[in-house]
Amino acid sequence: MTLANFRNGSWSWKRFGKVLFSPRPDNLEPKLEAVRLQLPTPVFWLLGKTQSGKTSLIRALTGNDSAEIGNGFQPCTKSSCFYDFPSPSHPLIRFLDTRGLSETRYDPQEDLCWCARQAHLLLVVLRALDMNQAEVVEAVKTIHRQHPQWPVIVVQTALHEAYPDPQCEHIQPYPYQHSPFHQEVPHALAQALLYQRDWFKDIPAYFVPVDFTLPEDGYEPADYGVDALWETITTALPEGVVVLLHGTEQHKELLSFHAKKAHPHIISYALLNTAVGAIPVPVVGLPLVLAVQAKLFHSIASIYGLTLTPKLYAEFTALVGAGVGAGLLARELFKLLPVYGWAVAGGYSGAMTYALGKMFCVYLYGVNSGALPDRETLKQTYRDAFAQARLLIRLPHSPNTRTTDSCRCN
Repeated sequence: MTLANFRNGSWSWKRFGKVLFSPRPDNLEPKLEAVRLQLPTPVFWLLGKTQSGKTSLIRALTGNDSAEIGNGFQPCTKSSCFYDFPSPSHPLIRFLDTRGLSETRYDPQEDLCWCARQAHLLLVVLRALDMNQAEVVEAVKTIHRQHPQWPVIVVQTALHEAYPDPQCEHIQPYPYQHSPFHQEVPHALAQALLYQRDWFKDIPAYFVPVDFTLPEDGYEPADYGVDALWETITTALPEGVVVLLHGTEQHKELLSFHAKKAHPHIISYALLNTAVGAIPVPVVGLPLVLAVQAKLFHSIASIYGLTLTPKLYAEFTALVGAGVGAGLLARELFKLLPVYGWAVAGGYSGAMTYALGKMFCVYLYGVNSGALPDRETLKQTYRDAFAQARLLIRLPHSPNTRTTDSCRCN
């Protein structure tokens, strides 16, 4: 195989197609699983009383409805459970939920001790008008003493219960970032929010008032404050994975229902390839990188209600062009750089996987709608997605990494 074959992309698409539609070696899955186990999964511990809004909080952050949340929870102690998003096999974020504090005949001490060994961020959920929160506050203070490095976010819920008129609408733009609050905030609500915040004056906590309701409740938006919550999470826990999960989409095709469902899966596989791509032996990691991308393509196709057939794949590659193929060789060549190259190669693999997944979403949207995108649309989708992923994965700009632009479609 010549370097020219790499440059024109014929080798990479042919190799990728072979991985897509050929049986995988028996030892492939164990290798991928070994890499996957090394990836950190941020654990968000939800702490609060029963009916405080913890389930609604998970639904708002993940976009999953209540039925999916119910099916996703897996017990981890007698009264605690994990919810892996988007799936237990490819968790991007893990929510840890405990029984509501102050429940009758429930001693939370054993659960609190166990959970304190699992989490990375504490989400304290308080109903805004509930002033009987002594047990929750004491638990938070105890946890903070044991883990002072953990970010603490206090989410104050059910704001509409303090509105003076049931017909009141949420205040726009969101007015709760600064204290004292804007004069439009109802006086009783402002008093309640500030009173609860005073409980945590000795803890460097973030505060985010939210109101998560059902569509039939008549409040717009139904997930009021979720953007402010995401902004706070990404500030408190600056992980690229969290930012990517809440990443904004650049093309209207990506705003479809299916693309939103595919988004967290794309991130999971991209992070997996970031780790796989950093294997410090040139070419050895390439089969694993291609295998992960193949699994991603099959996963995306199933989300769109399609089967990834050789014909569908051939039509996609013909529309895309050969330019992406040259990028695979460039990724492997980075490993020839002393030390620094391995990390760059891993970041490049992850960014490329993310961009390919986004581009494939746009293509499948066109397949389902009967109007295939043109090559320029796919090229722009790839460029935007790769640029976003490169920034968040912290793939550096330098004379040694500028060839990453060769992954763009030609």
